[in-house]
Amino acid sequence: MTKEHTVSTLFDRFSNSASKVTGSSAAFIGAFAIVLVWATSGPFFHFSDTWQLVINTGTTVITFLMVFVIQQAQNKDTLALQIKLNELIAATKGASNRVLNIEDMTEEELRVLKKFYSKLSDLSERDGNLGASHSVDEARKNEVFKESV
Repeated sequence: MTKEHTVSTLFDRFSNSASKVTGSSAAFIGAFAIVLVWATSGPFFHFSDTWQLVINTGTTVITFLMVFVIQQAQNKDTLALQIKLNELIAATKGASNRVLNIEDMTEEELRVLKKFYSKLSDLSERDGNLGASHSVDEARKNEVFKESV
């Protein structure tokens, strides 16, 4: 196992655990309690600059670190969702396999594909059968056939 792979695996485990813990109601209650203790200690510290700096620094550091943890968890969730959708597309007869790696397309390619699906929707509406399911390729064939008749 490479060192990079080991670090990645460790961070993955850490971020999964951290996401579960920090997303819990207990974490919220704990954070609220810390802020409450800090706020009530204000008079004792005469609401000094140091007193304010403690909460500002603490929240800034925690926020900075949590951005990376949350982003890693989001990336993993997104990848898992993409794989599940790819499995459904691959297993569905008549579904267009062109969208299997749609997340790797450029924004311009996504706009073009959106136009295709908008056209597909328009075709279904014109057919009067909004429940019909067609792939982009089937829609093109149907449209070409309809235009030739």
